[in-house]
Amino acid sequence: MQRRFLNLHEYQSKGLMASYGIRVQKGKVASTPEEAKTIAEELVSEDAKELIVKAQIHAGGRGHGHFDTGFRGGVQVLGNAKEVEENASKMLGNSLITKQTGPKGQLVSKVLVHEGVTFSRELYLAILMDRSHHGPIIICSKEGGMDIEDVAAKDPTAIHTRAISIEKGIARYDSMAVAEALGLAGKQLLDACHQIEHLYNLFISCDATQVEINPMVVTDEGLVYCVDAKINFDENASFRQEEIFQMRDESMEDARDVAASKYNLNYIGLNGNIGCMVNGAGLAMATMDLIQLHGGAPANFLDVGGAASEKQVEEAFKILTSDINVKAILVNIFGGIVKCDTIAAGIINAAKNVKMEMPLIVRLEGTNVDKARKMIEGSNVEILAAANLDDAARMAVAAI
Repeated sequence: MQRRFLNLHEYQSKGLMASYGIRVQKGKVASTPEEAKTIAEELVSEDAKELIVKAQIHAGGRGHGHFDTGFRGGVQVLGNAKEVEENASKMLGNSLITKQTGPKGQLVSKVLVHEGVTFSRELYLAILMDRSHHGPIIICSKEGGMDIEDVAAKDPTAIHTRAISIEKGIARYDSMAVAEALGLAGKQLLDACHQIEHLYNLFISCDATQVEINPMVVTDEGLVYCVDAKINFDENASFRQEEIFQMRDESMEDARDVAASKYNLNYIGLNGNIGCMVNGAGLAMATMDLIQLHGGAPANFLDVGGAASEKQVEEAFKILTSDINVKAILVNIFGGIVKCDTIAAGIINAAKNVKMEMPLIVRLEGTNVDKARKMIEGSNVEILAAANLDDAARMAVAAI
C-alpha cells in the first residue's frame, strides 16, 4: 500500500543531514556516466581510497538487487574513476529490481558517487514518532548493516529504545544513554552524542516522521559517520517545509498516488478489482469491509473528503479507471457537507469524459439525494443504482 509521506533519495537525505552538521561521506550526484567519472576524479584528488557508486531509487536492498539488463548490484565499491564511469553506465537508464520495488523495479536516473570509509563497526539508529510513547523515540542496535526486522526476530534484546520528551527535546543524558547502548565509550561516545543530537534536531525541525541510519559506522580513526540514510516527512507539514518538498521525485511514486495528491484526494492502492470512491474514512472502511463480506476485494481506498467538488469527483474516476485491475466501480456517498447532487454531477461528467467501460454502481444518501437520483436517471449514463450500502456491495461483487 502507498503511504502519503514524502521520501527522499539518499543523495538528498545526505545533503540535508550535512546542513545540520551530521557527518556523511564526501560525494555528489551524477546523471551521466561522464559526470560520475568527473566526481570520482575529484574525490581521488582529495585522497579518497575507495569509490562508491549507488543507484538512486526509493527502495532498500539496492546492494543485493539486479537490473533489468542482468547487471547485478545497485551499490558498487570501486577503485578508480574509470570503473565508476563503467558501472554508472550500467545503472543509469535501467530499472533496478529489489525486494522492495516489485517485479518491474524502479528506473535509475541518478547515481550517487562518494568516498568510501574504512570502519570497524556497523550500528543501527532510527528516530521516529511512536503513539505508545506519545512522542519521538530513538531505536538503536549494535547490529547494524542488516535488516533491523531480522535482528529483532533473531534477538529482541539486541534492540534498544529510548523515549524523548517532545516538550524538552533531546538532552545530553538521552544521547549518552543511546551511545552507551551502542557500546561506545570515550571519544567515540562523545562524537556519537553530537551526531545523535544533530539527527534529532533534523527530525524535529524538518517535520520528519522517520530518520533511519543503517548503518551508522565507527571508522578506524574513531569517527562516527552516517553512511546510509532514509528520511520520511509528514505531508501535512508541506506548507512550512517547501524547500524540502520541492525535492519530491514523482517518477519514483505510484502515478495514481501522485494524481490523488494534486487534487487533495486520499488514495491508497490495494490488490483487489473493485474500485471504491467514498466520502469519509469511516464510510470507506465500512464499504471495503462489505465488499470483502460478499466475496469481493477492494482495489483501493479513495476518500474524496467531506467537501468534494465536481472536478475532484472526475479526477477520482480517472484514477480509478487508470488501474488495470479494476473491473467495477462502487461509489458510496453520504451527503452531509457535500451535497448528493454535486456528487451526481461529477459522476455523470466523469462517466462521459473517461468513457466508462465497466460496471458503475452508485449508492447515494443524504442532502439533495432525490435531486441527485433524478439527475442520474436522466443522464443516459449506464449506472446501477443501489438502495443501500449492503445492496451496493453485493451488486459490485456480482457485476464482475
